[in-house]
Amino acid sequence: MVSFGCSNKEKVQERTNQQTPTEKSVSLDGLNRAYFASGCFWCVEAIYESVRGVEEAVSGYAGGAEENPTYRQVSIGATGHTETVEVYYDPDQVSYETLVKVYYGSHDPTTVNGQHPDYGRQYRSAIFYLNDEEKKIAEDFKSALETSVEYDKPIATEIIPLERFWIAEEYHQDYEKRNPNQPYIRNVSIPRLRKFQEMFPELLKEEAKQDSH
Repeated sequence: MVSFGCSNKEKVQERTNQQTPTEKSVSLDGLNRAYFASGCFWCVEAIYESVRGVEEAVSGYAGGAEENPTYRQVSIGATGHTETVEVYYDPDQVSYETLVKVYYGSHDPTTVNGQHPDYGRQYRSAIFYLNDEEKKIAEDFKSALETSVEYDKPIATEIIPLERFWIAEEYHQDYEKRNPNQPYIRNVSIPRLRKFQEMFPELLKEEAKQDSH
């Protein structure tokens, strides 16, 4: 049986962790940032990059104590970090509240420590907030879901302050775009992206709308 779990991603050479994106050419000056974790960062990055008002999404690690964590360390749960995406967005085009809506609407927030087919604390559902306003928006959205009839299990999403974000190795950036035929991308990432796009067509960039058809 072929496994498509994120911890079984194709083996790639170790590279030194980066403090800044190495191949991202978009100017990020003046943009707001937000941080979300909901399973494999390949999936989460692709989802947010399809949203109107999001200028860039960067894969990385947050929530652990290890300095300069590597993918190999994080993927086996050795550091306490979770795979996280840093979202750069224009608040004049998309609000933080909408990004939280995207977050909850693009994964199962009731799954504890994982997101199918990936399990472990490194794949947990978490929102890392930067200030009290973001915390309140995230918590209010979570509370509304908990009192709704949408889910029959408790919301497992952790809402915690961001202490530090470590950018993942360069080969993880834009991975879905660069590797559309990789088995995990074909069987997990693209179906998850398409499901999100079908649910929220009004939030998509024009090119994402075309790609979803």
